[in-house]
Amino acid sequence: MARKTSFYYSFLVLPPAQRHAIIAVWDFCRAVDDAVDEPQQGTGAEAVQFWRAELARCYDGTAPHTEQGRRLQPFIAALDLPRQAFADVIDGVAMDLDRHRYDTFADLFEYCRRVASAVGLICIKVFGCTSDRARDYALNLGVALQLTNILRDIKDDLSRGRVYLPLDDLRAAGCTVDDLVRGEVTTPVRRLLEFECRRAREFYAKASAQMPPEDRRRLVAAEIMRAVYFETLTRIERRGYDVFASRTRVPRPRQALIAFKQWLWT
Repeated sequence: MARKTSFYYSFLVLPPAQRHAIIAVWDFCRAVDDAVDEPQQGTGAEAVQFWRAELARCYDGTAPHTEQGRRLQPFIAALDLPRQAFADVIDGVAMDLDRHRYDTFADLFEYCRRVASAVGLICIKVFGCTSDRARDYALNLGVALQLTNILRDIKDDLSRGRVYLPLDDLRAAGCTVDDLVRGEVTTPVRRLLEFECRRAREFYAKASAQMPPEDRRRLVAAEIMRAVYFETLTRIERRGYDVFASRTRVPRPRQALIAFKQWLWT
């Protein structure tokens, strides 16, 4: 687990067995994403096929071909990790191969559900949560985190030809893709990003409302993720929605303080 990930401090608070399981899950999903975004051999489509086969090997009990698969496999049966959630992650990453625009939020929601909420559904199994409210919490938090990622990474995504913000929202704000490419916080751009930040806040609020009281201690790692990413969203707002000059980051000492406060609170 690289220290640079925003999830680093949330993983540190877990008991060793859970921490090892979460890192195995994270590394597997990260490898899928990296293989499709920057395939080392072949095409992105071939990378998707490879990881679908690797997932099947992990669940069928045959020997995985990758280090990530070998580390993940022992936890699958031990923790009853949901196969469909991993398949959803791969499906979501595969969407990046042939879809660089999203017309509506409904379209984008499906992408967020696959690449982020599905990971959350795996995580709550590792944490030992079983209630429907925990599933709703994971779904809404996943969308909130992914929307924050999208806002933070607008400039990087544009460099890859990708625009995740719904085109319907751009039109409603009087904003164009060219406006975003120019990288200036004009009135239409500010109107768009302010709207998207409000939407992300709504999903954070939905997640908090669905927090099962009986699972509060089990979800401390997820709550640290929530708090760190919410801080990122707040910093985007405070800098006047300028996501173009530099990438919005939460400094490591601040992340550590947020993690400590969440740990105390739970």
